[in-house]
Amino acid sequence: MAGSILGNRVLRKEDPKFLTSGGKYIEDLNDEPLFAGALHVTYVRSTVAHAKLTKIDLSDCKASPGVVAVFTAQDLGLEEEPSNFNPAAKRAHLAIGKVRWVGELIAAVITERPDQGEDAIERAVIEYETLEPLTDVEKAMNSKTLIYEECGTNIVMGTVEMGMPDNTGDELFKDCEVVVKGRFMNQRVAPCPLEARGSAATWLDGRLHQWISTQHAQGVRNDVAKANKIDAEKIRIITPDVGGGFGAKISAYSEELLLGNIAKHVGKPVRWRETRSESMISLGHGRAQLQYITIGGTKAGRVTAYQLNAIQDSGGWVDVGTVLAPFMTRPMSQGVYDIEKMECRTTSVVTNTAPIVAYRGAGRPEATAAIERAIDLFAAEIGKDPAEVRRINLIPKFMETHKTKIGHTYDVGDYGAALEKAMTVAKYSEARAEQAERRKRGDKVQLGIGVSVYVEITGGVDPMQEHAKITILPNGRAVVYTGTSPHGQGHVTSWAMIASSETGIDIADIDVVWGDTDLVPSGGGTMGSRSLQQGGAAVQKVSIELVDEARKLAAQLLEANESDIVLDKSTGAFHVAGTPSISKSWSDVAKAANAKSGMSHDGIFVANSATFPFGAHIAIVEVDTETGQVKHRRHIACDDAGKVVNPLILDGQIHGGIAQGTAQALLEEFRYDSDGNPLTTNFADYTFISAVELPSIEVVHMETPTFVNPLGAKGIGESGTIGSTPAVQSAVIDALLHLGVRHIDMPTTPERVWSAIANASA
Repeated sequence: MAGSILGNRVLRKEDPKFLTSGGKYIEDLNDEPLFAGALHVTYVRSTVAHAKLTKIDLSDCKASPGVVAVFTAQDLGLEEEPSNFNPAAKRAHLAIGKVRWVGELIAAVITERPDQGEDAIERAVIEYETLEPLTDVEKAMNSKTLIYEECGTNIVMGTVEMGMPDNTGDELFKDCEVVVKGRFMNQRVAPCPLEARGSAATWLDGRLHQWISTQHAQGVRNDVAKANKIDAEKIRIITPDVGGGFGAKISAYSEELLLGNIAKHVGKPVRWRETRSESMISLGHGRAQLQYITIGGTKAGRVTAYQLNAIQDSGGWVDVGTVLAPFMTRPMSQGVYDIEKMECRTTSVVTNTAPIVAYRGAGRPEATAAIERAIDLFAAEIGKDPAEVRRINLIPKFMETHKTKIGHTYDVGDYGAALEKAMTVAKYSEARAEQAERRKRGDKVQLGIGVSVYVEITGGVDPMQEHAKITILPNGRAVVYTGTSPHGQGHVTSWAMIASSETGIDIADIDVVWGDTDLVPSGGGTMGSRSLQQGGAAVQKVSIELVDEARKLAAQLLEANESDIVLDKSTGAFHVAGTPSISKSWSDVAKAANAKSGMSHDGIFVANSATFPFGAHIAIVEVDTETGQVKHRRHIACDDAGKVVNPLILDGQIHGGIAQGTAQALLEEFRYDSDGNPLTTNFADYTFISAVELPSIEVVHMETPTFVNPLGAKGIGESGTIGSTPAVQSAVIDALLHLGVRHIDMPTTPERVWSAIANASA
């Protein structure tokens, strides 16, 4: 092996399996002996958004063919438990006394086959005393109808309630020559993983064994332990291949947490899988943040004050989405701009809709979308090019920490360089010239150019550490055990590359194990773009330390001083310096350590801070002014994730992120009617992006290594989504600026675009 493998475009080790025999998912457990004769669980769900439960009659369900048992909360001994984020809010995994969104669980039906459960739940008789449904977050915030009466209000968290500064008065803008205000809706979206949720559970020798499609096996183990009131050591969580998560599969949901209890009651293994419609209404949603902005500055283009008031829709439960606004949106609200006066206030409010959870970016895309739209409004107000206004206000390059006015500390940044690189590839001046010509001619199809410069936080969730272990088998192969969990990110390839770079073992001879809590009891999972900078750094750390241990054994085998032993990474062999012809392989060393099991080393990498990837996106769109139809013509992305381990995987992450971000800007929105009934419960109603709607993405590479970890790496899993959404939205609006359009809420559908043009002309 000549030189380090790191930094090369290495094809993914995972792909042959996925492209030929296929992965092994929850639905593929039929050959698992533990689940022979497993029963199937189907849940009775609320069909009303907000109501008291007056009667639950399951007698007809029990008589339905194939039904083995039916359970309510009382049958399973469930009690209401407080939210981790606001103890005053309480609910049970099966509803007790009240339901708070369409899709909330009421009862469980256990059958011999899954189709029998689908038939049986139709025979459940649920009677409701309906209450006022609250689906509008501002209405809920001010309503006397309470979703959780014990809270005394529908406001369940906020910066003021948490004692954070609240400088939201007009004094921020008293010296501004220009002040612009805006109201933006960062709409509710559904995660839509291609593999919907599924789980299977069984008891064996007093231990609960549960398979689950999750991003964090170790965290889920703790959730399952709490739900079953047993110690975590008595639980084994196994994560097979996962067909997408996007943040929504970080934690376990009621459907999964009930399975251990149900399996114990029926005395047999049980399985559950959700339908696509169930996934749409009950898998946690994302975004759903209403934003009020005020931005002010000089007529020359200098922004001197910015204020964001973010109202976060928490949905029907006080889940993790409640804290994303105060803990993720607020600290990143200043973005990449050097603004003297800054404030961000957040308020989280429960509504009668599906709970909000983490969704790709989780609070940072919302912060970026707000300030990027604000910059565009400011530029339009003073008649300056939006890219020029950004140039004027960007924080200058820094290679040591920079503390923002909002109080967050970034690691390294060169935002101006990212913008210039993206503009060069986009041929920005030429695009503006083409736009001017189309406007002059009055063309039906107008050109829009959207610019976005962003910074985000990755690896910032405590504890900022990760566990790894590496074992060298007697045959010389290596096995890496990691606390992260891949679901499309290419960890098997990247972790093998990192281990190979330190040991000299070919990546073809390195296997990666994850997602089994008996084999990897400690781990932080995959979320917040933390995996490479913490999980990968842990693999690097234990690999280096393993080489040091192996060197001692090699010295004994070669009858030489340890200080004279070197590892030739090109051959993966140890020899005395200057005498490469006599060497010992990894197999020799592993056998010397233990002839049966080889040698192992484990450890933990601890980061002292988060990292802050940044970048610039430019979207170029065409808008048909007669129909409102938008065509995404070009997308240029410069995403700086620090030192790159595998550019091929980096590009893939960027491509996927841009697809998801563009989908929010143009197509996606989960909608409810005024009674709280979901209107977008499948892919026929909920517009899902495909390759047809996307251009060929032009990736511009830039590396600004961080000092936070030895790899110099920052996260990349969410950056594409964060940078692309405001760029595409702004491009659509930019195409219509000359017609008087200043803002269109996402998604910028043809109907909304056409209406905006009509309203502006009127």
